[in-house]
Amino acid sequence: MRPDLRFVFAHPAHLLAFGFGSGLAPKAPGTVGTLLGLPLFLLIAAAAPDLPNRLVLFVAAFLLGIWACTRTGRALGVADHGGIVWDEIVAFALVLLFTPAGWLWTAAAFALFRLFDILKPWPIRLADRRLKNGFGVMFDDLLAAAYAIAALKGLQWLV
Repeated sequence: MRPDLRFVFAHPAHLLAFGFGSGLAPKAPGTVGTLLGLPLFLLIAAAAPDLPNRLVLFVAAFLLGIWACTRTGRALGVADHGGIVWDEIVAFALVLLFTPAGWLWTAAAFALFRLFDILKPWPIRLADRRLKNGFGVMFDDLLAAAYAIAALKGLQWLV
């Protein structure tokens, strides 16, 4: 099955999992979807005044993603369909929670997250292969976010 707008709008889980349609991008849907992490981060930052409350909202988005990605993967018959991008959106929003202010830092955060999400160094590749359904879809991107945050903190220390 090739998902389309009709599929995306057929259920709230599909709409969320497909990043409000960004996952339908014909090329690099994961990269396109990752861009929506910035508005999600801005929404979380506006809704929560401090890091602990922002992390609570992130956890809520992560848990919502497990449900949406599981339901959408089952409907498609593919647990981690390329159009499912909520995992990238939430993970990049998490990276931005720990990114210094400024467009250069934001661009570096984006590049580092995409690098680790695409290359999948250990243990990301292991998680990607072994963990299935919505949790697996979300978790490997959480690991890529952790790598990106660590790299950003290293860069921050060097600068």
